[in-house]
Amino acid sequence: MLGLLDRATQLTERKPESSRAEPPSCETALSTTVLAAALLFAHGQTTERTVVAATRLGRALGVAVKVLPQWDELIIELDGSRVSQAVPARPLGVDMGRVLAVTTVIDQICDGTLPAGAAQSALESADRLPPASTPRFTLFAAVGAASLGVIFGALDAMSLLLIAMSAAAGALIRRRLSGFSHNPLLQPLCAALVAGAVAAVASRFRLSDAIALVAFCPCMVLVPGPHILNGAMDLARTRIALGMTRLAYAGIIVLLICAGGLFGYTAAGGQLAIAGPSPPLPLIIDVIAAGCAVASFGTFFSMPWRLLPFPIAVGMLAHAAHWAVISAGGSAPAGTLVACMFASALTAPVVDRLHLPFAAVAFSAVVSLMPGFFLFNTATGLVELVSIGPGAPAALVTSIAASSATALLIITAMAFGLILPRMLYERLRPFPG
Repeated sequence: MLGLLDRATQLTERKPESSRAEPPSCETALSTTVLAAALLFAHGQTTERTVVAATRLGRALGVAVKVLPQWDELIIELDGSRVSQAVPARPLGVDMGRVLAVTTVIDQICDGTLPAGAAQSALESADRLPPASTPRFTLFAAVGAASLGVIFGALDAMSLLLIAMSAAAGALIRRRLSGFSHNPLLQPLCAALVAGAVAAVASRFRLSDAIALVAFCPCMVLVPGPHILNGAMDLARTRIALGMTRLAYAGIIVLLICAGGLFGYTAAGGQLAIAGPSPPLPLIIDVIAAGCAVASFGTFFSMPWRLLPFPIAVGMLAHAAHWAVISAGGSAPAGTLVACMFASALTAPVVDRLHLPFAAVAFSAVVSLMPGFFLFNTATGLVELVSIGPGAPAALVTSIAASSATALLIITAMAFGLILPRMLYERLRPFPG
């Protein structure tokens, strides 16, 4: 994002040339507001909070602004005039550390503790904050994938080791690729290829009895949950074009993850098979594994160490609620809805105080509830259906339909469960402006 101002379009006067130009102080205030909004938007802050923060910052700098967010750019206009500035900004990443730093700068400007003249350099410094280190990123990728393996029923040491090694290799490849290409689709595709290939080798040498989990648990850490949530929230606020684009972007990543995993698995000689249901886990094991998964996703999103305990605690409590619903005979979508509503209700009042993006924190807390098992079975069943052809048994078609319907219901339950409490809280206690 450095150099945003260099790539931004110049202030555009739609008044006649004989009109008087805006004073320099107004231009500076507008440029600073544009930079802050673009950084928040690009690093995973929700659209609504980006708009509110930019409006608040503009008011503190002496200008009233109107923010018009689009997928590939932000346009900010001076309210009541024809002066505007546009800057390229795509919401492709999630970096909670940078969102925290940018929001802190905005608060300091609004509180008068940071001079307006130092705002731009402070924002640029916030954008230069490094992501989580490669060793930390790799370690927590292994821990997160192994934790998901435990949640889905892989309790033998060899299966967990294979899952952890596969996820760690995928994390290293993602970091290496980030230095060569800025294409956000290449990294999850290559990491999923590795996961599929590792599972195929494990299957050929009979290294594990949970080959399906070895294949899809490392892929689960690649799921773009914050983008799904941000897109759903944009739709709920009738930002239809932006919301649909966000969801399309997330859907493409999920498709590439499935395609990469299946291709890596078949290319390495693995034989596809639909996985069976996982056995229920004791509550204590389930909750601890969920906490480890939350810590891992907090690391993926560059959350500072000191803030990790909060989403971990929320995630463990939410997973306990999910376990209770399932143990009482409830369905997977019902348990997911209860857990996500509980997690959102706990998260909503706190994320604004911590200056963190809601979607990243909320998704981190409930990541283990994503229907990776059902998505994997759907993809596997479709490939098997194509290979068998018209002679495919009816049971296979029924299994594909059941897995895909369950996955859709769980994702819908997650979206509604996380969004509704958040929007209700925003209605009752609007963000200070």
